[in-house]
Amino acid sequence: MKVILRDTMTLTGRSLLILMRNPFTVVPNLFISIFFLLVYTGGLSGIAQLPQFEGADYLSFILPVSIVSAAIGGAGGAGQMLIRDLESGYFARLLQTPVSRLAVVLGPIIAGMLQLLLQTLIILGIAFLLGLQIAAGAAGAVVLIIFAVGWGLAFAGYSVAVALKTKNAQAAQAGTLIFFPLLFLSTTFVPMELIESPWMRGAAVLNPTTYLFEGMRSVLIDGWVWMPLLTGMVVIAAGCFLTIGLSVRSAKIAFSRE
Repeated sequence: MKVILRDTMTLTGRSLLILMRNPFTVVPNLFISIFFLLVYTGGLSGIAQLPQFEGADYLSFILPVSIVSAAIGGAGGAGQMLIRDLESGYFARLLQTPVSRLAVVLGPIIAGMLQLLLQTLIILGIAFLLGLQIAAGAAGAVVLIIFAVGWGLAFAGYSVAVALKTKNAQAAQAGTLIFFPLLFLSTTFVPMELIESPWMRGAAVLNPTTYLFEGMRSVLIDGWVWMPLLTGMVVIAAGCFLTIGLSVRSAKIAFSRE
């Protein structure tokens, strides 16, 4: 266990160093998420006057979308880092050392998660400048960060699994596009009651992102309402279990072929 922890910390540090040396790989995704927050708040805030919003501030309603989109875009970098290591030959050389194979997978995943933590803090800071008030108080902000990092961890696991499976940057990037339909076929812009199309409403009900949004919005708008919080946490835990398990399985296959 100590060896795995040591190797994971070393490889995580290396991944973070790569990110710091190439900040422009992070900036575009963060810029887009902040841009969405500003545009949606400025252009769509009037619909919050509808009775279905029950007096909620639209900034509080749309903020989770900005945070989750940053999580999806940023966590994809974990797979891209692994692709670069595969293409440069570093991955093959790494496997010739006694480094823990699990650490090889966890290193970029944890680095992606820490990147998301910073992105979430920046987005929250901008939201506070725009007048954000969290109904659940400071602890509610912590919940938002946990949800963002947890979902990012799940997506980073998926990104790494796709990278190990395809070993191709373009294919890995294309594989991550599945999450954008999940992002927008949800209660992204309006509550469930305002989705009139039957198939879109059905998609939103089946979409795990819906329950992630509902959990985050509950602490922002309603305070401590436990059912949406617990449901969101279950969704995140299931996502992490599935995607990280998939990445470890893909890693075993990749290691056996090297």
